[in-house]
Amino acid sequence: MAGPLSHIRVLDLSRIMAGPWAGQVLADLGADVIKVERPAVGDDTRAWGPPFLNDQSGNPTGEAGYYLSVNRGKRSIALELDKPAGQEIVRAIAARSDIVLENFKVGTLKRYGLDYDSLKAVNPKLIYCSITGFGQTGPKRDAAAYDFMIQAMGGLMSVTGERDGMPGAGPQKVGVPIVDLMTGMYAVVGVLAALARRHETGQGDHIDLAMLDVQAAFLANQAMNWLVSGNPPKRGGNRHPNIQPQDVFPCADGFVALAVGNDGQFSKLAGILGHPEWAKDERFATNPARVRNHALLDPLLRAEFARRTRGELTALLDAAGVPCAPINTVPEVFAEPQVQHRAMLRELPHPAAGRVPQVVSPLNFAQAPLAFDRAPPLLGEHTAEILHELGLASSA
Repeated sequence: MAGPLSHIRVLDLSRIMAGPWAGQVLADLGADVIKVERPAVGDDTRAWGPPFLNDQSGNPTGEAGYYLSVNRGKRSIALELDKPAGQEIVRAIAARSDIVLENFKVGTLKRYGLDYDSLKAVNPKLIYCSITGFGQTGPKRDAAAYDFMIQAMGGLMSVTGERDGMPGAGPQKVGVPIVDLMTGMYAVVGVLAALARRHETGQGDHIDLAMLDVQAAFLANQAMNWLVSGNPPKRGGNRHPNIQPQDVFPCADGFVALAVGNDGQFSKLAGILGHPEWAKDERFATNPARVRNHALLDPLLRAEFARRTRGELTALLDAAGVPCAPINTVPEVFAEPQVQHRAMLRELPHPAAGRVPQVVSPLNFAQAPLAFDRAPPLLGEHTAEILHELGLASSA
């Protein structure tokens, strides 16, 4: 059985992270994703290393880990988009495609005759998703953007990091390019919604997706906290602004993330720590009271956690149904029995390295299981194959 999008073709004109992440999700779902790259150079992220994947002799392949994280399942064709021959090939691919992903600066593809209106002329049913930092309209429409600057400009860093007055205080970015990843996911949602609408109307669409809009959208509860209270959210370290106790607590041999979500869980926690009276104390008995009296509760909890080991605490809390977790390193994540059971880490055949590790899609379909059998492509690996399918000469 093929993946649920095995009937869909995607023309991926994007590079870096947000667009390629969307393309990889669609490829994982079974779509035929054709990645267009610059000859000799390719996607910028191919060079974003070290680290680089080694070939079977132990020499670097030139494929950076960054590139390998977002391009699984695609076919690569090397084309010069600023040349008429390359533009004609892109139009030929678009004529046979369902979706286009692109993240060029506003107006660039129009100069090449590859913008939405131009490609719509060859394929009226095309769904065309334009991903930019600031969108197709507005005073910053022409500005370049990267994840880090959007995390800053979009408010995420103002609520991420240790609070003022504490060691290490200051704004922090998220440890993965979360705006790029979320923009990629919104792109997938958008094109799939447009596909569903096309099934009903027969019409394609143009999706204008901006990274800054995405960041504003997923401020989520922090934005709403300000909107309903008038108080701008501040950095609180790992402490949750609305639910307590939810924080990182040092143990005798490491750290544990505690995520108590209701009063019943707090009562169990109090009993495990040897203080069942806390659950009856009016200062701590309800979540609103614990949030208001955080300064009183927090040192009590920290004293008890510091007396116990990480393993001891997580075992007791797990058994009682109190949400908690050790703070794992990346290697520890993939050593977790649950992660291993779910087969999230796999190895795919690779033409240069022999095998390449991949962290695969978390989606599991009962009727259309996903297949992971195509590694991130070498630059231009499928150029001749794709041109043959189009009935074009390989010299184009």
